[in-house]
Amino acid sequence: MTDATIGGYSALERICRAIDYIDATANSHSRAFVVEVMGRHCGWLALMAGIATSADYIFIPEKPASSKDWQDQMCDIVGKHRAQGKRKTIVIVAEGAITSDLKPITSDEVKDVLVDRLGLDTRITVLGHVQRGGTAVAFDRTLATLQGVEAVKAILELTPDVPSPLIAIDENKICRRPLVEAVRITKSVASAIEAKDFEKAMSLRDHEFKEHLANFMAMNTANHEKPTLPREKRKKIAIINIGAPAGGMNSAVYAMATYCMSRGHTPYAIHNGFAGLSRHESVKSIEWIDIEGWNSIGGSEIGTNRQTPEETDIGMIAHYFEKYQFDGLIIVGGFEAFVSLEQLERSRAMYPSFRIPMVLIPATISNNVPGTEYSLGADTCLNSLMEYCDIVKQSASATRGTAFIIDVQGGNSGYIATFASLISGAQASYVPEEGISLQQLEMDINSLREAFAVEQGMTKSGKLIIKSSNASKVLTPHTLADIFNDECHGDFDTKTAIPGHVQQGGLPSPIDRSRGDRFAIRAVQFIEDHCDVLAPYRYELDFPIDDKKILNTAAVLGIKSSRLRFTSIRHLFDFETELGRRMPKTIYWNTIRDISDQLVGRTRLDKP
Repeated sequence: MTDATIGGYSALERICRAIDYIDATANSHSRAFVVEVMGRHCGWLALMAGIATSADYIFIPEKPASSKDWQDQMCDIVGKHRAQGKRKTIVIVAEGAITSDLKPITSDEVKDVLVDRLGLDTRITVLGHVQRGGTAVAFDRTLATLQGVEAVKAILELTPDVPSPLIAIDENKICRRPLVEAVRITKSVASAIEAKDFEKAMSLRDHEFKEHLANFMAMNTANHEKPTLPREKRKKIAIINIGAPAGGMNSAVYAMATYCMSRGHTPYAIHNGFAGLSRHESVKSIEWIDIEGWNSIGGSEIGTNRQTPEETDIGMIAHYFEKYQFDGLIIVGGFEAFVSLEQLERSRAMYPSFRIPMVLIPATISNNVPGTEYSLGADTCLNSLMEYCDIVKQSASATRGTAFIIDVQGGNSGYIATFASLISGAQASYVPEEGISLQQLEMDINSLREAFAVEQGMTKSGKLIIKSSNASKVLTPHTLADIFNDECHGDFDTKTAIPGHVQQGGLPSPIDRSRGDRFAIRAVQFIEDHCDVLAPYRYELDFPIDDKKILNTAAVLGIKSSRLRFTSIRHLFDFETELGRRMPKTIYWNTIRDISDQLVGRTRLDKP
């Protein structure tokens, strides 16, 4: 009924962070670790942690292990991973894990099997209530706020004949579901498991859960099981990173490569963007052991830059595409990647080697790629910025009567500033879509003066103002601080804080890792589905470049209106893009700005 509940991703963050730390000692000592996580009858935490940390094996209640040979199945996977050079082993056990006979599977049992059968030096880590602690992640802060607002609206709209609703989230959209039905389905999962009707239990989970489980199973058996596709359907698929680094880029490369291996395709990595390809022929096939651990690494391991094909040498790029006989291309990146895909698509008539399915996976902290409401890296950025704002706010609270202007990145997109304002409780935010007017500044300064006057130094609530770097060409954060200090007449002190590239984040968040995996696998499936459309025209002189079926073979993969969908790059470029501003024409987060302002009592003059 809902894709997430409040606190779920915060708990997942604790689990993934703990496993990331465990990885270091496991790798250095070549040990195995059995990690037990919470969940009772729900294996969501174990499954998502398994995906986000590339665990070797997981045990969850929705997919019970065979009572006869679960030990053999686990040892087969772990043994093959070790044989290929992997030095560490991570097995995640949900506390409600069972066999098909409903017998509990304990961490001690799993440890004994790893020790006795494989001779691995094995340790057990039970995370326990650590999973509930710590600061809520950016997603949970946003979810709790938006669901709270929707709950108030629902109460005001309720009539005696309308059933009580559950406030849920579907992909990126807050929605309402019947509460009684939601409770019934939740209880039905446990009942189905107790009745050994595991198929029904799985069917009661949301579609994303089932997709994630299928993806984990495919990636987990990569390169050491018989490929699922016959030889004649196996392809050569390349992946490239374009633009600034973003959390989840490596996850996408890892998932693409491992899924390709499980299917029988040959994955290639193009290193250092299109410039690396055209100047140095930086192409290399991907081996399983080469990408081990990439899922939890930040940055871009294959390298990235901002140059588009036309800015480098599109003819040389076409030559190397022909030389390596690529059958599909996956581009991971931001607006430069969007422009690159459009250039390749429009060049198909001249360069036959571009007549292959091509997909863009949006990855940029600015979240400004047309065709999607979410880009990889945005969640990692918000988590980093949230921690930064919390620390700055703590400083402001301790010194009393202090406000900080925090300058955030995002180009011409106000996405980061808007959501950072919401999750940090900022008094005001300035974004490029609106600019900064003197009237608005005057109102915000007066509002701050009133707030500090009411508090009279008795409370510890520090004040934050979030400014997007491109909100004004004239008013820099330091200039703004000077204006605030001059106009407040000593009622409070204003300082500046600039997080800079800290916003790109370190380790990618679990959301960016799992979505990177999901997007990459969907992209490979898209290429598989569309190869036959282009095959008849691969070397034809008369290429129908404007044919709708042909146009749909070059697409952007994104989340729109609570659904994962592919949209033709030609349609997006021609009808939904403001090229000069490097922005989509439709901005979905304006309602978030309204909520953020309402919660702090701010009046905004310059509404778009």
